[in-house]
Amino acid sequence: MDNDSSFFKDAAEGGIAEVDAGKLAQEKGSSQAVKDFGAMMVKDHMAASEKLQSIAAVQSISLPTSASIMQMASQKKMQMLSGTSFDESYLKDQTKAHEETVALFKKEIASGQNPQAKAFATSTLPTVQSHLMKVKGLAQQASIKTD
Repeated sequence: MDNDSSFFKDAAEGGIAEVDAGKLAQEKGSSQAVKDFGAMMVKDHMAASEKLQSIAAVQSISLPTSASIMQMASQKKMQMLSGTSFDESYLKDQTKAHEETVALFKKEIASGQNPQAKAFATSTLPTVQSHLMKVKGLAQQASIKTD
């Protein structure tokens, strides 16, 4: 699989995982900040996923329709948690997921061959970076170590 194909696949799976986790955070989050962050994840990642879907459709690229096995396993684990342990786990997972997404998008921008994929990565990266800063701030407020 070339870089652009794996970018499309990883970005699509990541978007699905973010929406699923965001919905779970809205439902199970114990703090309003976690619930609000989850709502923002659902809204922003659904919008990004729609944009990615339309780019892929034009190029006859089929995208995954579910998160990766690892992302689904993490989601199952999150469903078992509640209260502050849910919040803590969610914020740690979101920090890691957004760090990985920033790296994925930067790699596509630097070495991708598909102009539309590069443009998507370039236009979406600032949003992903702002999500990362916000989730790190929430974790810091809650005295949660994310590294």
